[in-house]
Amino acid sequence: MQKRMLGKTGYEIAPVVFGGIINTDQTQGDADRYVAYAVDRGVNFFDVAPAYGNAEERLGGALARYRKDVYLACKTGMRDAKGAKEDLLNSLRVLRTDYFDVYQLHGIKTKDEVERAFAPGGAMETFEWALKEGVVRKLGVTAHNEENALLCLDKYDFASVLFTMNWAHGVLYGLGDKLSETVRARDIGLLCMKVHAYRMYAEGEPKPSRVWYKYTEPGSPLAVAAMKYGFAKGGTALVPPGNFEIFRYTLDVVDELLANPLSGAELELLKSEAEAIRGRELDLDL
Repeated sequence: MQKRMLGKTGYEIAPVVFGGIINTDQTQGDADRYVAYAVDRGVNFFDVAPAYGNAEERLGGALARYRKDVYLACKTGMRDAKGAKEDLLNSLRVLRTDYFDVYQLHGIKTKDEVERAFAPGGAMETFEWALKEGVVRKLGVTAHNEENALLCLDKYDFASVLFTMNWAHGVLYGLGDKLSETVRARDIGLLCMKVHAYRMYAEGEPKPSRVWYKYTEPGSPLAVAAMKYGFAKGGTALVPPGNFEIFRYTLDVVDELLANPLSGAELELLKSEAEAIRGRELDLDL
């Protein structure tokens, strides 16, 4: 796979991220196999969080032999300095690493969360401390809410943002348009999650493990267009859901996606499909 620069981080990363949630509740053997497969395919950016159950423990064991050759991102959902520091130090221990290449405010949803994180005694105090101590190299933010993602970027020059760049919400409601403009203008690395999301599951529909929404059918024109949409919005890389088969499919097709960007016909397909699911699209809080 070709490598792409993640904003102004200086990191050249593969266009597909390994989301550590893939390893949640897996055996260590399976986690080892998933990570080895990813590295063999050229994936060099791994992302995980304490919120993903035992994913940190599994990823730490699987990634140890490759750590010096990859970028590792982690997160905290804590908004106070004390809680964020506890999360950070514990994650370093569990993931068997001395530093994180990117450390992120995780899952920003509300203005209140932003204000708490940036207030005296807030999480950003720990983030600044971690930068000075060298246990964190770059800072990022992850969010499902565009307004508050932009508010974070107004308050701090984050190196990266991981955002719900879902095609249905984008073409129906303009979700991500302002953020896309901002990251391009400021050379902030954009990682796109939820590009595979189609709609919420109807009651009684079977759900694959660790996937909270119905995703586009791998190999379908809609799946191809949906992934291309993330790149068209300025994404450096896509973050597939916590399902190894979808991850593997994304790896299989990503070079072709980049060689053949989103076309007018594919954009019209996305608009048509989005209208068909209006009112049943992805719940952005998930």
